[in-house]
Amino acid sequence: MAVLSCQTYFINSKKIIKTKPFICCSSSSQNNVKVIINGAAKEIGRAAVIAVTKARGMELAGAVDSNFVGQDIGQVCDMEEPLEIPIINDLTMVLGSISQLKATGVVIDFTDPFTVYDNVKQATAFGMNSVVYVPRIKQETVMALSMLCEKASTGCLVAPTLSIGSILLQQAAISASFHYNNVEIVESRANPPDFPTQDAVQIANNLSNLGQLYNRDDISSDIPARGQVLGEDGVRVHSLVLPGLPSSTSVYFSRPGEVYTLKHDITDVQCFMPGLILAIRKVVRLKNLVYGLEKFL
Repeated sequence: MAVLSCQTYFINSKKIIKTKPFICCSSSSQNNVKVIINGAAKEIGRAAVIAVTKARGMELAGAVDSNFVGQDIGQVCDMEEPLEIPIINDLTMVLGSISQLKATGVVIDFTDPFTVYDNVKQATAFGMNSVVYVPRIKQETVMALSMLCEKASTGCLVAPTLSIGSILLQQAAISASFHYNNVEIVESRANPPDFPTQDAVQIANNLSNLGQLYNRDDISSDIPARGQVLGEDGVRVHSLVLPGLPSSTSVYFSRPGEVYTLKHDITDVQCFMPGLILAIRKVVRLKNLVYGLEKFL
């Protein structure tokens, strides 16, 4: 397996870490896409490490995070064998080392809305494309990234979700919206992040500006128990925080005599991995920014 790695030395009890990048590349893997995961120590990052190492045509080449610095990412992920790839808190160092391989590289960004622009800018400077999964990324940031990628002719996929099931629910909701005049979204999460979630916002946006006006009977109601209206077409969302429940999104459509329900549950971050692998395979061919994994389904 071809990898970027670093040797890490712990000197005495002060744990002084000295990194010395080196590249080990076998001829059998020269054509593999070299994948760097930024945010590798997060739950989704660890799942991504395992998924990438198992996928054909790609290999893990770097792990970036501010936690577990110096530790082998394979051991952090509880893999049977170490990957001999230490976690490094320096994206530029990893990018510089990978660029020496003259191979196709992709950076997966699981960081946060405040650093993602600079991360993609760095990847672009080294000629590498990016897959961005950063919940709550601002639309202004997406626009800025789009201009950056257009100017550099570099590919970037910004994915509001990597769950194929979530995308299928959104597509089914669009189809149903042409047949029902009443629609409400109910979502649940175990922890109280900022509500409404990105999934609910995306669904509401998809259902807006389709020539429909939903929930006409009480569209102007401001009773808190009726939920928050998203957009201008009357789509309402109700958010539940109940520990023990899976992350769930339901969309209810109705008319006199029937209710049509779409529901999607997420029980583990593993559900994002098929979408992530698809994203890696597709982004290497891009020369601009694409918003939404659904463009490739």
